[in-house]
Amino acid sequence: MTVRRSAAALATTAVLLGAAAPFAAAPFAAAPVAVAAPSPSPSAELPPGLYGTTDPTYDGVWRQSLAFLAQKIEYVTPSTQAVDWLVGQQCDSGAFTSYRDPAKPCDASTVMDTNATAAAVQALIELAQHRDAADNGADWLKSVQNEDGGWGYNPGSPSDANSTAVVIGALARTSVPIGEVTTADGKTPYTALQALAVPCGKEDGGAFAYQPGKKGELVANNDASAAAVLGLLGKGMAVGDANAVKDPVCTKGDDLTAEQSAQNGAHYLAATLAASPYLEQPPMPGAEDAEPQPDFGNTADAVVSLAASGHKDKATASVKWLEKNAGTWAKQGGPAASAQLIFAAHATGADARDFGGTDLVKQLNATGPSPAATALPSPTPSGPQPSSGTESDDGGLGLWWLVGIGLLFGAGIGFLLSMRRKKQQP
Repeated sequence: MTVRRSAAALATTAVLLGAAAPFAAAPFAAAPVAVAAPSPSPSAELPPGLYGTTDPTYDGVWRQSLAFLAQKIEYVTPSTQAVDWLVGQQCDSGAFTSYRDPAKPCDASTVMDTNATAAAVQALIELAQHRDAADNGADWLKSVQNEDGGWGYNPGSPSDANSTAVVIGALARTSVPIGEVTTADGKTPYTALQALAVPCGKEDGGAFAYQPGKKGELVANNDASAAAVLGLLGKGMAVGDANAVKDPVCTKGDDLTAEQSAQNGAHYLAATLAASPYLEQPPMPGAEDAEPQPDFGNTADAVVSLAASGHKDKATASVKWLEKNAGTWAKQGGPAASAQLIFAAHATGADARDFGGTDLVKQLNATGPSPAATALPSPTPSGPQPSSGTESDDGGLGLWWLVGIGLLFGAGIGFLLSMRRKKQQP
């Protein structure tokens, strides 16, 4: 669901690459394009409005955006100060960096971040504020599309599944028809993702690679697979609760639709989580414990992808495992980690305010400025609902929000109407 990056991993990557941009760590990544180094770390005093307490150099915009997305699907309106901080991170071109000092104008040395831009666009659309900034960001994303139809972490870097998927989500949320975002030779973002799919019938069939290996080989990557499913479905990071419709299948063939490729990815994720309720990550280099460790973030992302593709029942055991084990991880991981669990709860009908005994919404709210408004009680809907992060004929506002408005009006809670008014048409 996310580019699933940690600030520590990105910082390490940036050091190793020297003047290269901070690419998301992944196996068999293609050679990076050398660009200017990211801005230096900020001072210990963090800017007002920012969520989280750790160094935001590599994830400031990302974690702020995920926090907003998670808050809005749980009926929390972030403070004006927090929203203004995010908008202030945008460059005139429409792009966002991972984090910057807004007092210094963006120039040719500024390292633009497609992932941060895409996340910010999704957040601004969900907030129903600053639509001009969201559209400006979407226009910039379209302008830096690679020739293969996808996107890399930074403009000009090789396309990867995670970056391409999160950009698709941003464009879809701004009502851009993904199939019409084409290159000169007709390639689309879906083309780029499908080129990273491991064919059904082979080992790990249905999975997606982050990038091709040095010899063009495709190695299954759980992180990339979860992201690619959402991307091929044309969905953003925050998806709604829906009932499972059928068992996932892995369809063979060279001319698959985007939906079929997404279902292939769901088949792989369902099979992987059937063997174990959680995904694993290899130990960090030099770690004392050489055994693989539970990967909380990617497990949450896989849950969202399964729910989005119509297979929520295949994620039930994983949700229970997350409820039992992920609370401490989310608290230590900061706003983005809490947001990932809220996404998983929202997508499967679990209660984000009592997730294994943890109030994830309260936990997230505590990482930033006090919200402007909070609707209580407002548990995650338990019935099948379209996502507030999916497309609809009303310019991106999910059906659940419209139903919610009617219910709240009937209950006489008029002051909440302003929080759920119809979003401005693009």
